[in-house]
Amino acid sequence: MNNFYTFEELQEMGFGHLGGTDILISKKCSIFRPENMSLGNHVRIDDFCLLSGHLTIGNYIHIAAYTAFFGGQSKIIMDDFSGLAYRSTIIAETDDYSGNFLTNPEIDVKYRSISREPVYIGRHVVLGAGSVVLPGVTIGEGCSFGAMSLVNKNTEPWGVYVGAPCRRIKDRSKKLLGLEKEFLADGERQ
Repeated sequence: MNNFYTFEELQEMGFGHLGGTDILISKKCSIFRPENMSLGNHVRIDDFCLLSGHLTIGNYIHIAAYTAFFGGQSKIIMDDFSGLAYRSTIIAETDDYSGNFLTNPEIDVKYRSISREPVYIGRHVVLGAGSVVLPGVTIGEGCSFGAMSLVNKNTEPWGVYVGAPCRRIKDRSKKLLGLEKEFLADGERQ
């Protein structure tokens, strides 16, 4: 039994764009408005993920089980060679919780204040298990985040971040850039 959608089944769903090579999306995912989503090549999305919003997912991407994208009308972009560990949450749209407005999608929008800001996840970013990225955040290339990190502000490239809210604790090695070149040259992958 195949637990992943076939390419033909994904095409029938009406995705905005599908790369043509090696796309594995679990049949146990919840996918809302696929016409607003673009998927590159070599993408794997595991069980119980929730995909919602205007998503652009690059090449060589892994999204682990129970990860959620809450994009609403805002964009979430995940660049090549990045990955999200179990139970990560990416939020590009949220209600104002200050008490000055009502909250939740069952309330007429005139009584709510909704923050909508795009999220960008750069190349070679790795987000640890249980981490959360808030609206408007740009994660710089090559950043890695420890488990349960709260990413509430933009990050500088090539850093290791931990905590809630996250803080940079050291530089991350760029050795993987050489490995990327070798990997792509080996078999002339695209």
